[in-house]
Amino acid sequence: MTGLTRIDEQSVLKAYARWAPVYDWSFGPISDFGRKKAIDVINKRTGTLLEVGVGTGVALPRYAPHLKITGIDFSPDMLRKARERMRTKKLRNVVGLYEMDASELRFEDGSFDTVVAMYVMTVVPDANKVLRELERVCAPGGEVIIINHFAQDHGLRGKIERWMAPAARALGWHPDFRIETITEMTTLELIETRDLQPLNLFTMLRFRKADADVKAPETATETPA
Repeated sequence: MTGLTRIDEQSVLKAYARWAPVYDWSFGPISDFGRKKAIDVINKRTGTLLEVGVGTGVALPRYAPHLKITGIDFSPDMLRKARERMRTKKLRNVVGLYEMDASELRFEDGSFDTVVAMYVMTVVPDANKVLRELERVCAPGGEVIIINHFAQDHGLRGKIERWMAPAARALGWHPDFRIETITEMTTLELIETRDLQPLNLFTMLRFRKADADVKAPETATETPA
């Protein structure tokens, strides 16, 4: 993560302990359009779903009932609200909500047909390590969906990002997080890039994991002269 200021785990925990009580009505509305777009895509899929960074569980009631949902989050304060939401809404298709580090997922390889991480990659200490874990637990033929803010230096969006930088840091974000941190590091196939409102501040990336019977191309080796 060259050029990024590293965020330590305790800073993340402290930030989300502060934000958990007000997250749904503060940051929630800003992120809701992107969340809806991701859920629209996910609900057309089948099987098992892992939401990494489930937060207060705001997305949980919106997932289609045919999906079997697992959620993880690093923040116990956020998870407390998510579990309360699950009980209140009687969400029987949520099979488990776990306190877990996204960079060390305690799931077997290929456990989930769909893996989604919404507004997560800028708040983890090591985005590349998390990305590897998303890839690992995604089943062959499955999808990994990422929604995130990615930095832009120019134009109106660049000005807005600079204006938002103090609030971003308060939430534990990397305000300088670039899309290449994701797209140039993953082995997954990028199948869609979609800018999202408000003001295209967020981007949805959809990746597909190759089927198990598709072999990666062999690396060419140079024959000695």
